[in-house]
Amino acid sequence: MIVVTGATGHLGRLVVDGLLARTSQVAAAVRDPRRADDLAARGAQVREADYDRPETLAAAFAGAEKVLLISSSTPGQRLAQHEAVVKAAQAAGVRHLVYTSVLAADTTKLFVAPDHKATEQLIRDAGIPFTFLRNGWYTENYGQTVQQALATGSFAGSAGDARLGAAPRADFAEAAVAVLTGDGHAGKTYELAGDTAFNYAEFASAIAEAAGKPVTYQDVSPARHRELFVAAGLPEPVADMLVDADRGIRDGELATTSGDLSTLIGRPTTPLADAVAALVKN
Repeated sequence: MIVVTGATGHLGRLVVDGLLARTSQVAAAVRDPRRADDLAARGAQVREADYDRPETLAAAFAGAEKVLLISSSTPGQRLAQHEAVVKAAQAAGVRHLVYTSVLAADTTKLFVAPDHKATEQLIRDAGIPFTFLRNGWYTENYGQTVQQALATGSFAGSAGDARLGAAPRADFAEAAVAVLTGDGHAGKTYELAGDTAFNYAEFASAIAEAAGKPVTYQDVSPARHRELFVAAGLPEPVADMLVDADRGIRDGELATTSGDLSTLIGRPTTPLADAVAALVKN
């Protein structure tokens, strides 16, 4: 049995879909089973699993040979939630724990890195055979940026001309499916990002091409970038995280030449033009 946590999230649903195409032994572990009716209709077992209620995790992992721990999106609580999952997986005798970490988790200065680095250590210390999927940025992270560019003809950032190795969420989900259904991945750490990194000016050109209208990128200072986010109504902590992401791009922390993502999925990662076209349509 393969258990996927966070299965009603954007990434989780894609992973479950991919697994069901290969095996019927799939369990969707979710906080609210009522939101997983569509997964049940496609053949997945639905199990309640709330990171904040460790008592739900034992039943969720019963009979599991493999577990995909999709990282929590709750800042400040993430590490404790992950620890509960790791302990439950250990108690259930899970034979392979796959974790969605962040690109270069052990060296990056990204705001999300400490929790991921600590979770990786928790998993190592638990003694469960593991695979770390260190995911880079999803192109879907820029959905609102694309919509702003379509509405105004431009978008701002503070990454300069540095390059970003983003890829669609579906590519990362496909990699997770490959690891969960394949052999030889235990003990491996994969650095996952798109094959061809791009800068924001190239991203603007891709939006323009897909939309058939001019779009430009305006590079601003980090301080000004933060001001723009706050003026747009974003909470200051969110503004800080987004500005830090552009710092990470400037410092080369969100691109890699590992080729791990295309190797796992057995094809080149989705081209930028195709990824952006999908965002423009949405």
